[in-house]
Amino acid sequence: MSAYTIMVISAGLGQPSSTRLLGERLAAAADRELSARGADAEVEVVELREYARDLTNHLLTGFPSARLGELIERVIAADALIAVSPIFSASYSGLFKMFFDVLQPQSLAGKPTLIAATAGTARHSLALEHSLRPLFSYLRTLVVPTAVFAATEDWASEGGALAERIDRAAGELADLLTRTVPQARETDEIVPFAQLLARRTT
Repeated sequence: MSAYTIMVISAGLGQPSSTRLLGERLAAAADRELSARGADAEVEVVELREYARDLTNHLLTGFPSARLGELIERVIAADALIAVSPIFSASYSGLFKMFFDVLQPQSLAGKPTLIAATAGTARHSLALEHSLRPLFSYLRTLVVPTAVFAATEDWASEGGALAERIDRAAGELADLLTRTVPQARETDEIVPFAQLLARRTT
């Protein structure tokens, strides 16, 4: 049975944090989806608030502290990311951006990623598409189609639209992690392009 490591990056500032709660629910759903596909998940939840001073010092000096360096290595080594930010002023939080600013270019390229966000009202939901998705497209991650947004009112019930979005996004992440690329069979005929072109012109 395959085992995949999933890092949950939460930029929530409160304690407890609805941002962390959303990340944990997404990770639990991804674990269920992977189990249904015959795979295991190892989940680590990281709260960036605990690294705020380390991140600031890194931006000022250009060098990470030992604990921040270890976190960066674990994030890069993970099989998948679940990145969750609160929305402030119609965008992700400064703490969230700081973390991804200190990563080396290309270090997350090709990594399956699920993006999510929290805010007080649903009017902030578009920040997922005009702020978070472009950020992770720039980082060249493989972002799942479904982004998950949770407003304060969405926590009123265990089911409903939020639960459906969580399950759909988690399923898409599990699909990315367990996808298989068809391999060419030895019996497949490889036809040169010039020969194919000649067939079309005769």
